[in-house]
Amino acid sequence: MSNARRDERDMDSLLDAFQEQMLAIAEAQQERTKLTGTATSRDKTVTVTVNANGVVIETKFAAGIADLSYAQIAKTVTKVAQDAAAEVARKNRELAAPITDRRARLPKLSDLIDGMPDFVSEIPVEPPVSLAPPGSPERSEGDEDTAAMRFTDVEEFDHGEREDRPGRVTDSSW
Repeated sequence: MSNARRDERDMDSLLDAFQEQMLAIAEAQQERTKLTGTATSRDKTVTVTVNANGVVIETKFAAGIADLSYAQIAKTVTKVAQDAAAEVARKNRELAAPITDRRARLPKLSDLIDGMPDFVSEIPVEPPVSLAPPGSPERSEGDEDTAAMRFTDVEEFDHGEREDRPGRVTDSSW
């Protein structure tokens, strides 16, 4: 069998695998829209349900809620909403697992084209997102890092008014 014929078959099977992967992704996306996560507090006074994006879509209070202070209710609702979001995140991972496994078996672009870098290894790893409330010490720890980020490959641009550009929206001739 010639190399050209083998390369053509390899390309055909790669395209078939790609199309199967796209179909699996589309089906998973449809299933994902139906996902919810629900959590209930230990004392069964608060139940929260979130959608696939972790957005609260329902909150229920049981009869014993009146025995709690506002601060206790707020803390309980926050904790239960976080638990529900964690549950739906787990369901999202389970739904995506077959797609991720199938993708891992496909050849990388760097395997197919000599000299092509492995772009997947270049993707930055997302740091964990804090569950701490606003203003807490955990939230202010990284502020120094963000302030230190500076861009040096920029061009200066004068945003001021220029007399040689009449007819701007702020011009009185409007």
